[in-house]
Amino acid sequence: MSVNETAASDTTYLELSQDGGGAHKFYEVTVNGVEVTVRYGRIGTAGQTQQSTFPTVEKARAAAAKKVGEKVRKGYEPAVRGGRAARAVTRRQVTSAPSTARAVAPVLWRFRTGAPAFGIHIGEDRCWVGNQRGEVHTLGHDGEVLARFQLPDGVKCLVEDDFWIYAGCDDGTVYDLSAKLPFAAYEIASDVDIFWLDIHEGVLNVADREGRLTVIDHEDEYQWSRKSTGEHAWMVRRDDRAVYHGHRGGVTAYAADGSGELWHTATSGGVLFGWQEDHSVYAGTGHSLVQRLAKSDGAIEATYRCDSAVYSCATSPGGRYVFAGDLASSVYCFTADGTRLWKLGTGGGSALSMQYRDEKLYMVTTEGSLICVDASEAAIAEARSGRVPVPVDIKSAAALPTYTPATAVDTVAAVPAGGVLVECVQQGGRLRVHVVSEGYEPTWNVQFPRAIREPGVRYVVDALAPASGGFYRVRGEIRRLR
Repeated sequence: MSVNETAASDTTYLELSQDGGGAHKFYEVTVNGVEVTVRYGRIGTAGQTQQSTFPTVEKARAAAAKKVGEKVRKGYEPAVRGGRAARAVTRRQVTSAPSTARAVAPVLWRFRTGAPAFGIHIGEDRCWVGNQRGEVHTLGHDGEVLARFQLPDGVKCLVEDDFWIYAGCDDGTVYDLSAKLPFAAYEIASDVDIFWLDIHEGVLNVADREGRLTVIDHEDEYQWSRKSTGEHAWMVRRDDRAVYHGHRGGVTAYAADGSGELWHTATSGGVLFGWQEDHSVYAGTGHSLVQRLAKSDGAIEATYRCDSAVYSCATSPGGRYVFAGDLASSVYCFTADGTRLWKLGTGGGSALSMQYRDEKLYMVTTEGSLICVDASEAAIAEARSGRVPVPVDIKSAAALPTYTPATAVDTVAAVPAGGVLVECVQQGGRLRVHVVSEGYEPTWNVQFPRAIREPGVRYVVDALAPASGGFYRVRGEIRRLR
């Protein structure tokens, strides 16, 4: 094995790198006296770190040897740090042209992040924007900047599932941003180049460059996958009935349990963005259209014509109004039947993603701006007459704190007041996490970062919340119990 020995510590460095785009990971164990430090992650990244302390040097070395042995049995081999490079990831290449519209949309405020932005989520009490530098900002609905996160790689998308916010990043990791410090909630397989994702009741649905759909459960374990007819899948939306997968060949609906294809509809042009309402899905295409498809059978119910390729789309509740953003920095507003009400400039680049909430349309753009547009019925009518407000440019507070993902799991000697004790156990050949503290359903599993699970180890979490799928989700910080 590749072991670097010094008087103070011993380090074993292993890698698992498979041909054809499979696993590409490292695992490093360092023994320093009675302390054992484990570092793991994707090759070419800093990875995550966890540290344990043992009563004696002999027990520390025995624990380290056990960890190394487990990885070797799984196919890891001794390697030299830096001998293999990180695998390349795809960053969406987009073009943006000035708008040909004579006026700007009714923009209330805009916030510039400094890099092109794809990630957007508008929650009940705050707005989220993530850009290609891995920066995620949160703002109030009035534009006040509240917090900033720094993730290791570019943000592809931001999604919400109940109270949890997730960021899908170019490093193949999905980070949970719900607590003060982000942590890796899902590790996507190395051969899955994330283009878009959706999370529904803890189940992660990933659309990728190759036109595949990969479904991963709340335990961060593979469930099923399908290869659609077209590549470059930029749309995935899910509800209780189905997963709607948009790609170059159109939109394909699959049964939520993976049992098979429900329908396929060829769209006019490859799908570049997707939106869903209760009974319809909307596909923005490269042929300057938004097409509304029935969820029941995929029938095209309406078409909304723009003047350039559509990068994003959204609707007001029930599809009363349909909005679209094109590559030429314009935003459109249509009635449900396809009548165009207006085409106006965004005032900040082409809208790469958008979301509607409470009579406002929020867009993130090629210029890296988060833009808030007044989409009330009155504002829509005023905009048709050319009357729009003067936008406010939002500035970030100079002393705003920045939160980065936790790379090490802290150790505590006892369960603090209000904390919940959980334990990692072997069950059916797999590692599961169950609740030890009283007052919880003992048979339910806990959604827990897969990379830090160790058999027989107990952890302390700030709180647990039940999910409708019959499992618990962690809220707050995770610490290892000594």
